[in-house]
Amino acid sequence: MGRFAPSPTGPLHAGSLVAALASWLDARAHAGRWLVRIEDIDTPRCPPGAADFILQQLAACGLHADAPVLWQSQRTAFYAAALAQLRAQGWVYPCRCSRKAIEQALLARGWQPQRHGEKVYPGTCRPPAGTVPAEDAVGELPAAWRLRTLDPQGADLIVTWTDRRLGQAQQNISQTVGDFVLRRADGLWAYQLAVVVDDAAQGVTDVVRGADLADNTPRQCHLQHVLQQPRPRYLHTPLVWAADGQKLSKQTGAAALDLRDPLAALAQAGQTLGLPPLSAPTTADWLAQAVSAWTERWAMR
Repeated sequence: MGRFAPSPTGPLHAGSLVAALASWLDARAHAGRWLVRIEDIDTPRCPPGAADFILQQLAACGLHADAPVLWQSQRTAFYAAALAQLRAQGWVYPCRCSRKAIEQALLARGWQPQRHGEKVYPGTCRPPAGTVPAEDAVGELPAAWRLRTLDPQGADLIVTWTDRRLGQAQQNISQTVGDFVLRRADGLWAYQLAVVVDDAAQGVTDVVRGADLADNTPRQCHLQHVLQQPRPRYLHTPLVWAADGQKLSKQTGAAALDLRDPLAALAQAGQTLGLPPLSAPTTADWLAQAVSAWTERWAMR
């Protein structure tokens, strides 16, 4: 079971199509099902109509889901249940630290700011291991909820996983990430919790997505473990780069996918994925050939 899970903060771009195509091809190569999930939990950043436009873009490329689309904005009760489970087990705790307070605490420890560097949470609000947080007191400021990245004995957590393309990887998430947020202080659910809960609920066995999301994998593996959910296989695909050397993304103003010629767009995405040149008169014919090419390269890996 595979899935494509775009955030509807804007239309798909060329890099988005690479991830969508790879996940679709991988599902077909394994005779599996392909799902589409709209990750619209960050509602303030999701303009009206963006999700529907994304679905139209996928359809124009011949990429159709095998089940009704799942909308994360309709699944908040499931995320709340997962948080309650973690809270009962003492894995999460409330944190009222501002970004400024976190940065000041890190600077006091000798932290040197780096562009795009991770601000590892210093554990300011972390209670003793095994503590089950009490209900919020009346009048208390809203709190974010963080997941511990230390084991019950207080030791660092080292996560090892294998990517089908990138190989084996390991990360000490205690030192490189720190306790991370599952629910924000404004009440919105964090990506890490929602994606893990939904992958398990949908029976996703293979996560195929862009390499820019590879650094999320150890956090999600940790969450899968503490929620007692199966770990899917991972394959992180090559990225598409802009002329200025930045990866294409909505944040950097990547142009919407040009679908005046869907076949040409698919061929370009296939080239990024390392598929051989394919000659086909229609998108359906091209996709059929692409499945064979993908099967030969990836189905047994």
